[in-house]
Amino acid sequence: MLTVGIVSLGCPKNQSDSEVLIGRILESGMQLTADPREADAVVINTCSFILDARKESLDAVKEMAREAKRRRKNQKPLKIIVAGCMPQRYGEKVREMIPQADAFIGIDELEKIDKLIGKLCGNAKSAGENTPAPVSVTKRPSYIPDYATPRARLTLPHIANVKIAEGCNHGCAFCAIPGIRGKHRSRAIDDIVAEVKTLVQTHGVKEINLISQDTTYFGMDTWKKTRVGKTTKVSSEEGDSLATLLRALNRIRGDFWIRVFYTHPAHWSDELISVFAKCKKVVPYVDIPLQHISDAMLSAMNRETDGKYIRDLIAKIRKGIPGVTIRSTFIVGFPGETKADFEELTEFLGEQKFDRVGVFQYSKEENTSAALMQNQIVPAEKVRRWNAAMVLLQKISRERMRSRVGEKIRVLVDEPGIARTAGDGFEVDGVVYVPKNLPVGEFSEVTVTGYKAYDLIAK
Repeated sequence: MLTVGIVSLGCPKNQSDSEVLIGRILESGMQLTADPREADAVVINTCSFILDARKESLDAVKEMAREAKRRRKNQKPLKIIVAGCMPQRYGEKVREMIPQADAFIGIDELEKIDKLIGKLCGNAKSAGENTPAPVSVTKRPSYIPDYATPRARLTLPHIANVKIAEGCNHGCAFCAIPGIRGKHRSRAIDDIVAEVKTLVQTHGVKEINLISQDTTYFGMDTWKKTRVGKTTKVSSEEGDSLATLLRALNRIRGDFWIRVFYTHPAHWSDELISVFAKCKKVVPYVDIPLQHISDAMLSAMNRETDGKYIRDLIAKIRKGIPGVTIRSTFIVGFPGETKADFEELTEFLGEQKFDRVGVFQYSKEENTSAALMQNQIVPAEKVRRWNAAMVLLQKISRERMRSRVGEKIRVLVDEPGIARTAGDGFEVDGVVYVPKNLPVGEFSEVTVTGYKAYDLIAK
């Protein structure tokens, strides 16, 4: 029996792919190990979104390569398979970047991992001996798992990530994801409902996280498109949408939360706002990456929105969804960002006082239009702007946390002493420190008694 190790890197969407890899490995009769010393093969599911993610992926490969070198002569060689975004992004060039690997697979090859491992482990030769490491990558990925796809969850038992779509149709100037993940493709609503129903009613899951590259685009890839002159008009004609999906999931019996991640501001509608307000299982949590507020920056980023649209949309969301928590992300140091652009952004953050905010320094990514732009911001200035934004945001967060003292809230307990509110995404937002005797994986009612910069204390 072959023994396999898995290293899963990157975002929850990558983690979902790792669950498919593990599901296929287990179904084939192989066994898993967390100790690379016991493994015949190790699969490293890589991230390639930005430079830091690629460095983390390369470091993981190097660590496994060191383990392979520690093998004694009487042991089987450790086979290293690099999967996911890095092979998908770089194709056969990935061999030069990661010479330590024995094989590479892209997104469309995930369900063939068991056959690849069996083939590699039946071959005593190591990568670099006579033949180059095979690279199995399709130019335009089309794969998306469905309900029948074997998988093994890597989340806590009471939490599940459900990938509702794959790929992205946007052309944001800073982002390489469309070139890596391909065009947007949605799953069928009935298929998603079947998966969520099993997770909730059979496995006792209390929180369903809906994920994709652009969740608000769900279903729109199936809408009818007609050409009128130089303009393409899109009509839903009662087709699938995120709103119809949420209504369907809300009808599933059980006490559980539905949380929606990664919504693009360009696709929010009055209907979707109404669904968030009326569907009681959909938590009033809006994750909406805005990236900037300056019209000049939004245009340069190719974000399909402008400052007025964003301000109006945020006002509509706050008015239409009672008790809403808004989480957003922004980029500082994008090419051409002036002092005035940055000041407009910080003024906007001060005015809006979002509940949760992430700020990222612009990362120059090859094969993106922003990488070719003039007026690249020097690293030191990116750091300065990031620090200035974070000081402001920490102050805002502390004020928000202080205002909640005395409030009675419902929380989901993740581990002894640690819980979250409906306004806190797992591992991306704050937590609530609660008594350690509260049952893990269950909802509890608590009263806020104290606070930290991003967290609450309750009894």
